[in-house]
Amino acid sequence: MLFVHVLAQAAVAAAPSPAAQGVTSYPASFFASQQPANVAEMLDRVPGFALDTGDSVRGFEGSAGNVVIDGRRPASKTDNLEQILRRIPASRVERIDIIRGGAPGIDMQGKTVIANVVRKAGGGLTGLVAAAQNHTGDGRTALAVRAEAQGELGPRSWELGFYGGKGIDDGYGEGQAIRQYPDGRPTVTADLDQEGDLLDWQGTGTFETPLAGGVARLNGRLSERKYKFDEAFRILTPTPGLENSSEVFHENDAELGLNYTRALNARTAVEIVGLRQQGSFDIVSRFAAGPADSTFVLDRETTETIGRAVLKYRHDDRLSFEGGGEFAVNDLESASQLFVNGVEEDLPAANVQVKEERGEAFLKATWRPINAWTVDSSIRYETSTISSDGDVVLEKTLHYWKPRVSVTWDALSRTQFRFRLEREVGQLNFDDFVASSRFSSGGGVTAGNPDLNPEQAWVGEAAVEQRFWGSGSILLAVRHYELKDVVDRGPVFGPAGEVFDRPENIGEGTKDELALEATVPFARVGLNGVLLRGEVIKRWSEVTDPTTGEKREISGLKPLDWEVSLTHDVPAWRINYGVDAYGGFRQTYYRYNVVETVKFSTYVHPFLEWKPQPDIHIRFEAPNVTGRGVRRTIARYPGPRNAGGAPSIEHRDVSAPQMWYVRVRKTFGG
Repeated sequence: MLFVHVLAQAAVAAAPSPAAQGVTSYPASFFASQQPANVAEMLDRVPGFALDTGDSVRGFEGSAGNVVIDGRRPASKTDNLEQILRRIPASRVERIDIIRGGAPGIDMQGKTVIANVVRKAGGGLTGLVAAAQNHTGDGRTALAVRAEAQGELGPRSWELGFYGGKGIDDGYGEGQAIRQYPDGRPTVTADLDQEGDLLDWQGTGTFETPLAGGVARLNGRLSERKYKFDEAFRILTPTPGLENSSEVFHENDAELGLNYTRALNARTAVEIVGLRQQGSFDIVSRFAAGPADSTFVLDRETTETIGRAVLKYRHDDRLSFEGGGEFAVNDLESASQLFVNGVEEDLPAANVQVKEERGEAFLKATWRPINAWTVDSSIRYETSTISSDGDVVLEKTLHYWKPRVSVTWDALSRTQFRFRLEREVGQLNFDDFVASSRFSSGGGVTAGNPDLNPEQAWVGEAAVEQRFWGSGSILLAVRHYELKDVVDRGPVFGPAGEVFDRPENIGEGTKDELALEATVPFARVGLNGVLLRGEVIKRWSEVTDPTTGEKREISGLKPLDWEVSLTHDVPAWRINYGVDAYGGFRQTYYRYNVVETVKFSTYVHPFLEWKPQPDIHIRFEAPNVTGRGVRRTIARYPGPRNAGGAPSIEHRDVSAPQMWYVRVRKTFGG
């Protein structure tokens, strides 16, 4: 009944002015009663918008999120977009423009909906200091601190930020396990004790200044992360015993980026982006069961250098063009070792040096023939040369055309249809080029594969969005993917005949998605300040298993994903409270001798935030209040899954600990 009433209200809603077609503006006053502290919290309240932080891929063009700031994308890849938005105080925002389908002069970055955060000029010195504590039901405590500041020096502006703290991995806990054998051996029962903890710090800074008739923005980031995972598998029957798994990794990243824009005349502007990042990653993974033990060691270093130039021409309010190019150089040096009972084993692609030189040229156009229609199109040509030395010596050059067209039709004042046809080409993941370990799930060591092709897909999408009740929205979207060179898992043989799992191009496949998003404000029915947001995505996929030759789903793909959030803002009491729920999901991973299925139950997260003073925010949370359960089912085969041997089956059931979280934040300025 609510859905029918929503559509009835939408049908009589007032139409926006023609100038607003395709762009919906939300001024700062729209968010006043909700009292958000930063841009990320403001975007949480925007109807019909879900934050996309972008993809972790090499290059700049393909890694974009769906938010720009003052019409420009941040010149950063390692700095998470959500964290960038959390560092912009709400007091510095003039408005947020939501652009659906496209608008002249705006690079949609391959998205159908983006947000443009328009900041106020000036603002003085602003910032915050915050401290937080997270306590778990199993007795662990994690502390964190954050400090941020922004200000101006005449026409120049600057930002500084620091975060340091401990994190707790909520995917692990205590539980039980059962291991069943097909050959009549007694069933093994065991107690499980798992724990994952993270130490993390990062420092960020930006400086913006007028330069040579334009504006230059320089940003930098340093970060370090240390993660430790431990698992004790205490066998109870038939014979008491102990199996231990552990994993420790240490990661360092540094990044420096520059974005320069200049208007050449009233219609033409140029943008130049430069980016340099480098990182190191080392890991030690161990497994011990009685006298048997295995140790995997990895040491990896990466660098990326990007240069990008774009020329933008806006003919008028209905037509604009962009043209430019990007060049990126990526380097990887990786060394790995596997020791079994103290003896080093041969490992395919254990020591490799990989270099990729990648270039891309593009031309984009946005055209609005009449107010109700917008066409956003682009054509990109990519070429890359990948070379590898060390254990794998190869060199190959890849070329791809990547056309895209998106059409938006404002059929009614609050009803919009969107259509997209695009050829997507994924970026190769350097993690797939090197070896890794999966001792805790029985997967052993995964070999690297530098001889991969990127996954390609022709994508068709159709969506309809209905806005209602001022700030309400319902979106229904369907997508179909025709896949080629799917990157999944396959077997590889070592020099002595050993068999390892590794990433592999496994051929063609398909994927389909049906998505529903809704934002429902309840002020119209007398519940002022109550907002319901939700999203559900159903996925279907099909590929051919390289080991068995049978049809199956894509490894790691979630068939069903959903989340819902209910919030209530009470300005008179200076509080907002609510609950977030993240739906249970399943993922299945296929390797040549193992099938692992992971099932997470629903994660419930209530919260309350109180502002005793305008500059003091106190937030209470109860993450995982229901004690989410995790079940891992591991089918281990004695050889390749097509060899006919029956698998052993292991069920692991754990419950992640409940948590209690409190944060105190003090803002200043603004």
